[in-house]
Amino acid sequence: MIIFAKIFFMIKSMTGFGKDVVSLPGKTINIEIKSVNSKSFDFMSRVPTHYREKEPEIRSKIQSILVRGKVEFNIIENTGESASSLKINTLALKKHFNSLKEVSEDLGLTKSSDWLSHLVRIPDVLIQQPEEIDPDLFQNLMEGVEKAALALDHHRRQEGQSLENDFSHRIEQIKKFQEEIPAFENLRIQHLKTRFEKDLSDVLDRSKIDENRLEQELIYYMEKLDITEEKVRLSQHLDYFLEVLNEGHSQGKKLNFISQEIGRELNTLGSKANQAQIQHLIVRMKDELEKIKEQLLNIL
Repeated sequence: MIIFAKIFFMIKSMTGFGKDVVSLPGKTINIEIKSVNSKSFDFMSRVPTHYREKEPEIRSKIQSILVRGKVEFNIIENTGESASSLKINTLALKKHFNSLKEVSEDLGLTKSSDWLSHLVRIPDVLIQQPEEIDPDLFQNLMEGVEKAALALDHHRRQEGQSLENDFSHRIEQIKKFQEEIPAFENLRIQHLKTRFEKDLSDVLDRSKIDENRLEQELIYYMEKLDITEEKVRLSQHLDYFLEVLNEGHSQGKKLNFISQEIGRELNTLGSKANQAQIQHLIVRMKDELEKIKEQLLNIL
């Protein structure tokens, strides 16, 4: 059974940790799962040998809950002495003992009382008996795996909520900086006109300049340097970012694409603005955007 109530969420982090303990007669199974960000589902496990055949099923269960991320899965099994699956290979022990005895006689060595302690260290003397997994035990194990994965997912939701609040705050900050741009636009346009006329006067006699043609050229260059479209697109991207953020399911990749579009508009604004105060505002907007992009790498 699921141990967490269903929680409505906007986005999830890919970082988290979950664990569960399955207690059985003569055995305790500790299950641990942790994850960090990844572009796909990368699964690594450390489990006792007799669970290896069940790894695909375990992996599938975890992926159905976590979807994406670099996941490390561990099973630590603690058993009593009576449940030990280590057995002595009597035939191998006798074979090694006889070989050692023959060599000792050939070399004239005396028998040693601690031969047995050395013999049992030979790899094929102590062997791991294959252990069949009881269906009921495996059912309990899979319930523990699900609980651990859900605990990790719960952790992801909590961290995702914090990141969502941070994203919303930074997008609103970018919007506020954008709202300050119009206050400097008239000054920017006047500065561009003055500089254009000065540069033209430096190379031509003012009396020889066709004022109508000059006005047309000024209008042409003002249109080329106009940033209205960039501001409109930037506003649209910022609104779309917040819209996706609040859609009710985590879309880290989509948010990342939108942040790239926001960055492109800021770059264009910076190159066309050609006015110190506006460029300062754009630098501050870029700073907020970079902090968003860093955290987006960790969003599911």
